[in-house]
Amino acid sequence: MSEHQDGRLRARWRRSARTIVAAAVTSTGIAVLAIGVTVGAAAAGASPAERGSRNASFAVPAISSAAAGYGHTCAIGVDGTLWCWGNNYSGEVGDGTTTRRSAPVRVGDATTWARIEAGTSYNCAIQADGTLWCWGNNRRGQLGDGTTTNRSAPVRVGDAATWASVSAGDGHTCAIRTDGTLWCWGTNRNAQLGVGSPDQDAATPVQVGTATNWASVTTGFAHTCAVRTDGSLWCWGDSSMGQLGVGILSYKATPTQVGTATTWTGVTAGYAFTCAVRTDGTLWCWGENGYGQLGVSGTSQTTPIRVGDATTWTSINAGTDSSCALRTDGSLWCWGNNMAGQLGDGTTTHRYAPTRVGDATNWTNGFALSYHSCAVRTDGSLWCWGNNLAGQLGDGTTTDRATPAQVALPS
Repeated sequence: MSEHQDGRLRARWRRSARTIVAAAVTSTGIAVLAIGVTVGAAAAGASPAERGSRNASFAVPAISSAAAGYGHTCAIGVDGTLWCWGNNYSGEVGDGTTTRRSAPVRVGDATTWARIEAGTSYNCAIQADGTLWCWGNNRRGQLGDGTTTNRSAPVRVGDAATWASVSAGDGHTCAIRTDGTLWCWGTNRNAQLGVGSPDQDAATPVQVGTATNWASVTTGFAHTCAVRTDGSLWCWGDSSMGQLGVGILSYKATPTQVGTATTWTGVTAGYAFTCAVRTDGTLWCWGENGYGQLGVSGTSQTTPIRVGDATTWTSINAGTDSSCALRTDGSLWCWGNNMAGQLGDGTTTHRYAPTRVGDATNWTNGFALSYHSCAVRTDGSLWCWGNNLAGQLGDGTTTDRATPAQVALPS
């Protein structure tokens, strides 16, 4: 890809971001897939400051997973219901309208939703029967329904009923089936679909190579990374900031292995950076580092660089120019861009090293971040913080928050 083409892509990304955060920033929110929590005592893990305050957990329907887009949020209840709120310009709330919602509204009447992923202004979700559904912005065919028509309610992606996981980016989507095959669709201007040539968009899923051992996949703005069952890590698409981790500043049109290690357990892609965890509990990041999103000081990195010396990291998720990660003790840590308080540390100061979110030790891997962040605790409670211009924090207001506050779904 030429620098001119990449510059146009970045400019469009930034313009879109400003409509949500009302500030000139340079990156996007990539959502996270979250599965499984254990419902326990309502106030478990709340700090002394939170107990007895408006931030304390209280009896509300329990959440199993959450996802955060640019200016909207979605969550699945333990009862299999699906709820969304926030910006709805492209129909991303999924309630059949384009009306902005500052509190959760239910998406349809199904009670079989199992997994949810939010892209910039669209979502994809998998039901318990293995069917895949997407809705919201579809300008580049990222909904996978064969059109470029926006959808304000979920539409099914093909007729397959074997989808295991999905990742939604800005204009492209990738998903893995139960047979270990990997499929991508949407925009391909930077070869992010991994099918061997750029500039050939796809409005329906296309298979990436012939491998049948893909375990997980993540989509950034214009790049994609995935882990195989053998622990190897592969990336493709744009690498103008080194986000592929293969030592280049150009692009790769097909999956390219990152180093030779076969100990990767999970990977997450932000706007122009990537982070991953290894089996030994170490955390590694690479790509753009303008806000400290790599968790280290310094410039961009074209190959993985270790974040600190901790060996207790269990999962990591990236969004906008920020990252959050979970440790084995249940503590949550965030770093990078903090312009809207999305790091949850009570400030709007950018952080170049992991900074702990409060003192709770009952966070699950159900956390998502963009210009706002949301996370699920082991008691099934959902907490959000950061930018709230479109009501994406779900508290009925448009007031930003720099620390976690609980979100209550209608009972």
